[in-house]
Amino acid sequence: MTRPYNILFLCTGNSARSILAQALVGTLSHGRFIGYSAGAKPVGYVHPMALDLIKHIGYPIELLRSKSWDEYGGKGVIQMDFIITLCDWAHGEKCPHWPGHPASAHWGFANPAAVDGGEEAMLHAFKQVEMGLRNRIELLLDLPLEKLDHMQVKERLQNIHHRIKFSE
Repeated sequence: MTRPYNILFLCTGNSARSILAQALVGTLSHGRFIGYSAGAKPVGYVHPMALDLIKHIGYPIELLRSKSWDEYGGKGVIQMDFIITLCDWAHGEKCPHWPGHPASAHWGFANPAAVDGGEEAMLHAFKQVEMGLRNRIELLLDLPLEKLDHMQVKERLQNIHHRIKFSE
């Protein structure tokens, strides 16, 4: 491989799940992947609990901001190799055109920022999402991507979610 793979994680507000995924893939891949994140309707800030978790994994928080997925659609933008939707809302949205026909999959997670029950319950939800994302990203990193065609990559991306979802 001559360059790192670009992967875009999408969610509605781009404040928690997609931000966590960006940081995890950037940290766990050791340069093999460059993670990006965006939202259908960005809230304009990164959730403080997501920032706390990200600080612990050592990802530079100054690289994080809540932004629209329009920044990555159309001509003249970074070409993505992979696009992963993380919430049902973003999965069902009409997405921008993604140049280069990236492999895509849906890895759905409940929004940890929407958990009721106080700060402790919310923190638990954030940690569960982080663990679920970490498990899926580690399986992604184990794929022999250079040996798979586009359809095989897409199938394996989706299988990662189903495989882990039923074992969690």
